[in-house]
Amino acid sequence: MRSPRLAALELRRFGRGRLPRAALVALLVLPLLYGALYLWSFWDPYGRLDRVPVALVNDDRGATASGRRITAGDDIVAGLRDSRSFDWHEVSAAEARRGVENGTYYLSLTMPADFSARIASSAGDSPQTGALQVRTNDANNYIVGQISRTVFNEVRSAASAKASRSFLDRIFISFSDLHGQTARAAEGADTLAGGIGKAEQGSKDLADGLSDAKTGSGKLAGGIRKLDAGAGTLEDGSRQVADGTQVLADQVNGVYGKVGPYLAKNEKTIGDTARLVADSARTVRGNLGVLVKTAPAAARTAHTAADTLGEVYATRCPAKQPADPVCPDLKKARDAAADVASVADDLNKLIADQNGDLSTLDGNLRTLQTQAQALADRAPHLSEDVAGAVKKIDKLNDGAARVAAGAAQLHTGLGTATTGATGLDAGLGRLRTGAYDLDGGLYKLVDGSDTLAGGLHDGARRIPDYDKQARDRRTGVMADPVQLASQDLHKAPNYGTGFAPYFIPLSLWVGAMVAYMLIQPLNRRALAAGSAAWRIALAGWLPVVTVGVLQTAALMAVLHWAIGLQMVRAAGTVGFLFLVAACFGAIVQWLNARFGAAGRILVLALLMLQLTSAGGTYPVQTSPGFFNWIHPFLPMSYVVAALRRLITGGGLGPVWQACAVLVAFTAGALALTALSARRRQVWTLDRLHPELSL
Repeated sequence: MRSPRLAALELRRFGRGRLPRAALVALLVLPLLYGALYLWSFWDPYGRLDRVPVALVNDDRGATASGRRITAGDDIVAGLRDSRSFDWHEVSAAEARRGVENGTYYLSLTMPADFSARIASSAGDSPQTGALQVRTNDANNYIVGQISRTVFNEVRSAASAKASRSFLDRIFISFSDLHGQTARAAEGADTLAGGIGKAEQGSKDLADGLSDAKTGSGKLAGGIRKLDAGAGTLEDGSRQVADGTQVLADQVNGVYGKVGPYLAKNEKTIGDTARLVADSARTVRGNLGVLVKTAPAAARTAHTAADTLGEVYATRCPAKQPADPVCPDLKKARDAAADVASVADDLNKLIADQNGDLSTLDGNLRTLQTQAQALADRAPHLSEDVAGAVKKIDKLNDGAARVAAGAAQLHTGLGTATTGATGLDAGLGRLRTGAYDLDGGLYKLVDGSDTLAGGLHDGARRIPDYDKQARDRRTGVMADPVQLASQDLHKAPNYGTGFAPYFIPLSLWVGAMVAYMLIQPLNRRALAAGSAAWRIALAGWLPVVTVGVLQTAALMAVLHWAIGLQMVRAAGTVGFLFLVAACFGAIVQWLNARFGAAGRILVLALLMLQLTSAGGTYPVQTSPGFFNWIHPFLPMSYVVAALRRLITGGGLGPVWQACAVLVAFTAGALALTALSARRRQVWTLDRLHPELSL
């Protein structure tokens, strides 16, 4: 009997009663428990995180930086509410701790009281990082803790980027301020350069002027030395004058002490006498001509009269005779006549001495008349005038004393001035040297200020001046300078799609394993009929392949239309899974045919080895070395890699490789099964009495 007919007969027996039919249905549906149901349970867990209760604590008090209020905690809370990444419950810190401990909340996120202050400190002298506090409890759920780390890293990155944008914005504003200040500094440097140029010219003029001043100071010092010598002479002379005026004042005051009272008492007499003298001088002047004519005759007459009186007196009053009472009078008359004769002689002599020219006498008499008249006029005030003259002499004495003292001070001062002028001359010499040094330094400073101005202008051109739009663009880049340019060539839309290549072969292996619990790996009729070993192997394999195809069709229909699995290459996926079902059926058949009851345990063990080494969840490279070693030798490793390309897309190289591997495993397993069938055609005691029966 041919193998397909034997396979059909094997399947037909499942339709001979209600229980076999139920078993066949269960056999077809069983892969759904591993594939569809299991994938459905966590098809898109990240899309339902908003159902996970998480405690949110906002203790942030806010802060003020650069005149602006910062409420980083409130901003994060608002962003988390909008994101709906978790089911957020705003509670107190104590309630959050209790909730995470007793399982009310899977975890908690806390913004501490100084959160904003720490962020604001980035612009101060002691910058500090702000810390978001996350509390997890793996006793509640380990995976949620892992997921939260990813979510909160994104929250932290967003908060850091926002804080960085604010800080960097202030930096760019500072750049603009620095640009403006540098530009103004450059303009100031230009002005400074011009001013220093003028200062350099002024310093040169100053040096030249100080040179002239040095020459003048030398002359001044020499002149002051001469003045000092003259002041010494002046001091001596003024002292002598002061001494002389003091003597004059003493004498005048002594005379005035005697004459003053007399003048005060005899002012009228002096006046009358002076007028008499003036009148007499006027009379004499008026009779001077008569006197000239009559003087000689008068002199002779006077002599004659004197002689006559002398003779009379000698006659009447001899010396030896008693005195005549008339003698005293005669004696007086004789003496008076002698005096008149003497005066007449003098007058006559005077006239004779003038040689007859009396103009000088007349002038003298006129002067005497004028002065006598003036004395007569001033006689009533003569005492006051003399007293005033005495006071003026006293003032003259005082002035002379002060002049002497001043001359002494002048001499002393000129001595000091001489020293000062000498010092001035030396100082001007040093100033002249310093001025020339200053001129040289300012000349260099002019060059330096020009270089400074040029550098500041160049610096102002290099310092950026950003407007708000440019600042926003640059702060965005600098706050988050490294973007993950993620280019997912063949993106799985959800968690379940990513794990489908792992769980679908698992379900097909389980389906083959359960199928051989109901279907004999080696057809007994064929064994009894002594059919060829390869026919026996095919007769036991084809029914399971048929069941596997039905299992695959049912599984993929539910995954696609019920759960929503989208496949890039749907037909290729289904066709490839038919090959997988055939390969798995051949392997499970051989293990059951060769090892009997123990083969079922080996089937389960081989399943576990494939699941742990296929790289269906984490990359196999992250597994211990043993699993890396067995990975290339097990078929599920190739099945998982091929299904990923068929479901999510990509090159078909791994698919063709997997097909080759599966064909090789299938052929090898069927060959080994045929060998086992050949052995089963020979009965042994072990077959009659097996050690273990399942």
